[in-house]
Amino acid sequence: MSSISSLFGYILNFIYELVKNYGLAIIIFSILLKLILLPLSIKQQKTMKKSAKVQEKMKEIQDKYKNDQMKMNQEMMDLYKRENLSPFSGCLTSIIQIILLFAMFGLVRSPLTYMKKVDNNILGEVQRYIETQENVSISQGYPQISIVKYVSNNKDKEIEVAKEENQEEKEKINLNDLYINMNFFGLDLSNVPQENWKDPTVFIIPILYVLTTIASMKITMKMTSTKNKEKDIIEIKDEEQKGEENKKEEPDPQEMAAQMNKSMSWFMPIMSISISIIAPLGLALYWLVNNILMIAERLIINRFLDSNKEEQNG
Repeated sequence: MSSISSLFGYILNFIYELVKNYGLAIIIFSILLKLILLPLSIKQQKTMKKSAKVQEKMKEIQDKYKNDQMKMNQEMMDLYKRENLSPFSGCLTSIIQIILLFAMFGLVRSPLTYMKKVDNNILGEVQRYIETQENVSISQGYPQISIVKYVSNNKDKEIEVAKEENQEEKEKINLNDLYINMNFFGLDLSNVPQENWKDPTVFIIPILYVLTTIASMKITMKMTSTKNKEKDIIEIKDEEQKGEENKKEEPDPQEMAAQMNKSMSWFMPIMSISISIIAPLGLALYWLVNNILMIAERLIINRFLDSNKEEQNG
């Protein structure tokens, strides 16, 4: 993840140097990343709509072969092959989101390393100076965020630190080189909700993120829902098991895939919400913007796909 965080850091810093605002840079970065991943999003949404269409065929197969589990599984797999679908296709987007999650977490946790490309030895000397000379405490979990906070109030200051090659010699460091403007419409994006419970403003972005997450999930569920609910498709009725209690059954790959896709769809939001409480607000802002873009993207792509379908049928 470090290499991805470093790559993202180059891009984010380039944007920051143009707009001179960390929050605005994150918004523009999120839009660029969404555009880069747009082909994958279109393919994923096509797959979602195609999967919803084959649910009726899956139900027919389950009804026809309800007494022959192995035959049912084989017919299900043949159906997926004919339709060029994968039972686990819904996991791909979640896997990519997890990779982006940890890459962005590393970036916002250590912006001076990944974004400003400041040498770790220099950061160590600056941290020691702040702690010993200024008597300012440094966060154990987010030391670079503490440095950014200190620099924001002392950006015109020069400090002397020991050189790496010769600890007895000193070199001057201009703190303005470490400055990142994290003020975003009155919100300090370097704040961590867990460490600033008494400040109600730290919960504005996480709350908006939660609301947009719920909206995004509802839209996704609406797009993938059909007359037959997912559980009706994968459900194995009790009467099918009568007289077979002592018979070892083969696992149903469709049921496992459906359960995995459903678990992954809930896992990402829950994990993201939890992390947004313990991470700097810059990460929550990225997720909030990403959610808004995702909602717009899904609505627009869905409308485009439906329009193409009407033209083909017309």
